[in-house]
Amino acid sequence: MSAHIEATPSHGSNDGHGEHHEADAGAPHSTFNGYMTGFVLAVILTAIPFAIVMGKVFDKSSTTAFVILALAVVQIVVHMIYFLHMSTKTEGGWSLLALVFTLVLVVITLSGSIWVMYHLNYNMMPPSMQEMKNMP
Repeated sequence: MSAHIEATPSHGSNDGHGEHHEADAGAPHSTFNGYMTGFVLAVILTAIPFAIVMGKVFDKSSTTAFVILALAVVQIVVHMIYFLHMSTKTEGGWSLLALVFTLVLVVITLSGSIWVMYHLNYNMMPPSMQEMKNMP
């Protein structure tokens, strides 16, 4: 018994290799090694914070939080490069510019929200409550 595999043309091309590659010529394609590199880096960048927390490596929780946040930022960059294929060459740099614009908006929104919430307790408290706060 022999299996007969018939090549079917994709995207309407006659030879199966034609025009459909030209449409996404600007999009980067990754290899198996590229995906495996990204996967290994992602696993390592997940295991390190887990080990830091479980091993109680730092005495101060603020130091632990800072290190975990820094590793999270590194992991975001790894995902963007290896899995989302973002670079300055992709789409002429427009996808990277859109990402920067999005990050600026997120930083403005988060910092403004935190600032408002920080000052909300004092600014919204009625004067009678402020006097009661000082009573024994």
